[in-house]
Amino acid sequence: MAAKSGQLMNDELYDKMFLVIDMKKSQRKPNRIAGYDYSQSGAYFVTICTQDRKKILSKISVGTPLPGCPQIPHDENGHPGVGVPTVELLWHGKIADKYIRQMDAFYSHLSVDKYVIMPDHIHFLISIHETNGHPGRGVPTRTSAIAQFVGTFKRFCNKEYGENIWQGRYYDHVIRNRQDYEEIWKYIENNPAKYMLNQVP
Repeated sequence: MAAKSGQLMNDELYDKMFLVIDMKKSQRKPNRIAGYDYSQSGAYFVTICTQDRKKILSKISVGTPLPGCPQIPHDENGHPGVGVPTVELLWHGKIADKYIRQMDAFYSHLSVDKYVIMPDHIHFLISIHETNGHPGRGVPTRTSAIAQFVGTFKRFCNKEYGENIWQGRYYDHVIRNRQDYEEIWKYIENNPAKYMLNQVP
């Protein structure tokens, strides 16, 4: 499968897991929070891209619906939509999907709540359930859980590919509260449909 779907977390898990930061809406939110330990419990939105944004992971077209991915009859401007998107994994994408699932099952302190494999990038919604570093010291650990996950995932994939296909850097965003989590969840869920809308001339 190209995307992982499931149930949103209940209120109790939200309260236990999320670092809620009260920031003024007028302020621009930095991707990284100064002094935040990326190994402490919480949730994160992570995106990794292929080198030169090569579209080698999947193909997206109109067809059988993805689980939990609704048809979009119109875009945000009211123009006709593109129908129901389907993600077809290419060879590189199938290998990536395999290691996402293996790592999700292997790590007890970390789970991939949702993901989607797009043509040239992958979006992850990752939750960390236990501390894997040194929270409270005020300095992010070098070997944080998110960095370990991304680095290990890329290494496993590249070994099977026989080459490196990934950009060196990756994007990450700290999930700040329940609303943030739900918005990221929906963003990942609807990403194939939005991609198709962008292809309409």
